[in-house]
Amino acid sequence: MLISISNADSSKGNRKGARNEKSENRRWRRRRGRRLSPVSPPVDRDPQERASIRKGWLDLLRANLRLEPLAAVATIVGTLVSLLGLLQSRAWLLLTSLVFVCVAIFAGYQARKGRLAMEAASIVIEGHSIDSLNVANLRRRVNRTFFVQDVQHTVRIAGEDMGISWRYSGYCRSDGTAAMGFSLDSDSSTPFERLNCVGYDLGRDPDMNHPIRPILTGAESISKKLSVPFLAPLRTNEPFGVLLKCTLPHCVKPGFSYYTSTLSFAQDRVRRCTVRLIFVGSAPSWVRVYECVAQGPAKLLKNLVPSRREANEFEYLDVVEDRPGESARIYVFWRDSA
Repeated sequence: MLISISNADSSKGNRKGARNEKSENRRWRRRRGRRLSPVSPPVDRDPQERASIRKGWLDLLRANLRLEPLAAVATIVGTLVSLLGLLQSRAWLLLTSLVFVCVAIFAGYQARKGRLAMEAASIVIEGHSIDSLNVANLRRRVNRTFFVQDVQHTVRIAGEDMGISWRYSGYCRSDGTAAMGFSLDSDSSTPFERLNCVGYDLGRDPDMNHPIRPILTGAESISKKLSVPFLAPLRTNEPFGVLLKCTLPHCVKPGFSYYTSTLSFAQDRVRRCTVRLIFVGSAPSWVRVYECVAQGPAKLLKNLVPSRREANEFEYLDVVEDRPGESARIYVFWRDSA
């Protein structure tokens, strides 16, 4: 996701804005060694949020604790049975030992996979844990049903509320696909019924005359799994367009906050991804863009400057060509007040 504000055919004013962004990025990198951000107080999460985070970690930890002893026991038993089989020249004992060795290999592989997932689900940016993304990474699934060509994320922040609009377009890879899944990640554990979610099948309803009620497919947590049904099942190679709108109340607090834009598709690149952050009221002190690719560590990309300023709105634009199909961009910002 790395782009300047101006395009090749932009006006002179837009080119000046791009130069200002580059100057701001250079100043930010010079200051980075001395001071990253204002110090924010610890976040006092409510019991439901803390329980959701602990549950995700504990589930994976319990799985690892079960698999690692199993691998060790299977290895020991398999070795002893092999020695006994060789001493007594019994074929069935050798076959039994082979089964134990296979079980040990499988259990060890699964335990290692779980450890890697736990290491990946520990993203910390500027001293702040990105809890909603960490929990989502523990149970993230790669979508192999759609080939996505264009992604548009629009985020409108007014006070402590965040309104989001996600639009995806591309074509379907599987015949009879009836819905598209989404992961709605937020540090606020607002119940699904209060999110005012609505979806649209833009391929069959471009004028958005038939709103679709999304379905909660997973547990209530800070990372919710949603499904938006299509008006009719898709065929193989059929183009599609889907729009999801939600409102997350009381999820943006004064001080350090963030928005995550995640992609989880089984493809190397997404042709174009556009993220718009619109702040109503006053502009944030700064907006920075971090990226995680293939569950790697967060990497600072750049500072964003406003692409549009109006009396009561400030828009920050990030346009990315050929964004990795499995990646997350974290837009962190600082507001002195809501």
